[in-house]
Amino acid sequence: MSKRKLNFIDLFAGAGGLSEGFVKAGFLPIAHVEMNHDAIETLETREVFHYCSKHDLNAQYNSYLQGLMSKDNIRKLVPAINLERVIEEEMSEDNLNELFSKIDTLMKKQKIHKVVDVIIGGPPCQAYSLIGRPTNKDKEGDKRLYLYRVYTKFLERYQPKMFVFENVPGILSCTSDEHSHFEDIKKCFTEVGYEIEYRVLCAKDYGVLQNRNRVILIGWKRGSEWHYPEIEKKKYKAVINDLLADLPPVQPGELNNKYRGGNYSSYLKRASIRKPGDVLTWHLARPNRELDRNIYRCAIRLWDTKHQRLNYNDLPDDLKTHKNRSSFTDRFKVVPADLESCQTIMAHISKDGHYFIHPDINQARSLTVREAARIQSFPDNFYFEGSRTSAFVQIGNAVPPLLAEAIAKGIKNLLVSKLKEKADE
Repeated sequence: MSKRKLNFIDLFAGAGGLSEGFVKAGFLPIAHVEMNHDAIETLETREVFHYCSKHDLNAQYNSYLQGLMSKDNIRKLVPAINLERVIEEEMSEDNLNELFSKIDTLMKKQKIHKVVDVIIGGPPCQAYSLIGRPTNKDKEGDKRLYLYRVYTKFLERYQPKMFVFENVPGILSCTSDEHSHFEDIKKCFTEVGYEIEYRVLCAKDYGVLQNRNRVILIGWKRGSEWHYPEIEKKKYKAVINDLLADLPPVQPGELNNKYRGGNYSSYLKRASIRKPGDVLTWHLARPNRELDRNIYRCAIRLWDTKHQRLNYNDLPDDLKTHKNRSSFTDRFKVVPADLESCQTIMAHISKDGHYFIHPDINQARSLTVREAARIQSFPDNFYFEGSRTSAFVQIGNAVPPLLAEAIAKGIKNLLVSKLKEKADE
């Protein structure tokens, strides 16, 4: 096999959690396609980072993070093609030809001659999640439910050796008028020439300190003798506090981007979440009402003393202001410092942090953006563009990079070994 890098196209890229894992595994991005402008800006900044890290420009990148260099100036250091491959477009039937044209042009500029190794990505999960699933009878009106058909068009066009389609477990049971969307997804992929298999993977089995389940459907060209790759599990001896201990304490509404002095945990080092010379960003806490902080203290105290979760109905009467006392009684939930994994980080953290309470009773606040990013296994040098709310959404919607890297390595090992076997024949 030649020494060329395996490549990929990322569809519905979001902030790039899935892309990050494939880049770390040694894949070359052909294009990232995403419609959200803040996520696009984040993807471009990540392209800047990867270029700077390869060309001894880390000091300049850190200057940008510290506000000492403008966005325009840092991007002038990077070849235009690196930013061009971040495509801000909606994935839809209406603009397929335009998207194909842009990707074809990018392939020519990058001297990629009609060989796409992997397509990755998954459509927005809100339409399939048990919480975000449409409740109205006319579910057909939600176009997000059918975006997998657009994904299929890319398989037809570029004929990748393999593809990765990821989504929430709710996709397995999502129906419209008794029609199973997952069965239709499988049918669409097989009809365009792919064998497929799916598994539900939990991020905590791959080095992420979080209980996060994702459906990972992988397809390969029919007759290729490939198969679902071996995805190596990895478990670090670590607890949530190993993610948080080196970050300075902050009060609600405060920002403090200076690491605590001293060493940081071996988990942060081994998982490559923090590296020497990193600049801390986004250690910003949202404001919290004093009423909520008092509830947070109750929840933290109960966890610290009895390892029990707070039931809203057990609060003192003066702290209970919600009329709904029968559902979502666990709406206030501490991120447990002493456990090996915590609850799933969701985009809903952008709206309120009650379900993601910092474990330190002296801080009595919800998680900062950087803390949420670390729980998702994003490295500290990963910068999220946009507002605090936007950053939380980007983080909550992402595939954890450590999980993505494990998937990418499994696919790479399979492709390289099979192609080597053919070369030796």
